[in-house]
Amino acid sequence: MTVETDEPGWEVDPDDEWGVAVITTVGRQLKLRREAAGMRAGEFGVAVGYGEDLVYKVEGGKRIPRQEYLDRADEVLGAGGLISAAWEDVKKVRYPKKVRELGKLEGKAVEIGLYECNIIAGLLQTPEHARTLIEAAQPPYSPDDVDRMVAARLARQSVYERDPAPSMHFVLEEAPLRRQVGGTMVWRQQLERLLEVGRLHNVTLQVMPTNADAHPGLDGRIELLKFPDGTAVGRSDGAFNGRPITDPKHLRIVELRYGTIRAQALSPRESLAFIEQLLGET
Repeated sequence: MTVETDEPGWEVDPDDEWGVAVITTVGRQLKLRREAAGMRAGEFGVAVGYGEDLVYKVEGGKRIPRQEYLDRADEVLGAGGLISAAWEDVKKVRYPKKVRELGKLEGKAVEIGLYECNIIAGLLQTPEHARTLIEAAQPPYSPDDVDRMVAARLARQSVYERDPAPSMHFVLEEAPLRRQVGGTMVWRQQLERLLEVGRLHNVTLQVMPTNADAHPGLDGRIELLKFPDGTAVGRSDGAFNGRPITDPKHLRIVELRYGTIRAQALSPRESLAFIEQLLGET
């Protein structure tokens, strides 16, 4: 078996107390089982197909093991599925804390409204588009971090699989739609993805044309999440310092801004036709 000496597990965020606790516990259990089986770390690493350094990092709670690692460890140590079962806990903390919190809110919302000024919203991005954007960051992220961030962004898209489905509204600026992020093929796939999502029964997708008049979203992103109990969370880059707000008075301001933007954008039918037109231009 080929030993992977640089298999990318994921770094544990030291500020993520819950994540640290889960990964430390899983690592400790792996070490105890390995030692009970009389295997040295290097020997175990060869058996599971991973590097000895990674074995120590996982057992020390410094790296987040992938599902394949746990499955292979379960097999080698004859754990009867107990190690593999740890994935149910690990997968809950494999993404950064901020992304988990956002995904948790989106997973509970009955209505999601989002305006993006400079990019295509993460909930609408294809894997290739997301990877290109993340890799463009300066200073650059490590390959491990890029993989983790792409996976986290795509995991949020499970919101489309909810039943009952939430009502979702998106307003995107024309300029990001024209930017051929990742090259022509990746760009076309992204536009096709927008058309696919925009035709879902619970999704409204609108485009703000570049030649539109000034509107309240020119200073950044606006997001609104509404929940079954009547509460809501809003965020606006141009108001309240971009912090999440729940105060009804402040929420009304965010709702007013978002409503004004939707009124100035192309209608959903016109927006889909506009995207189809972009595809036809290549």
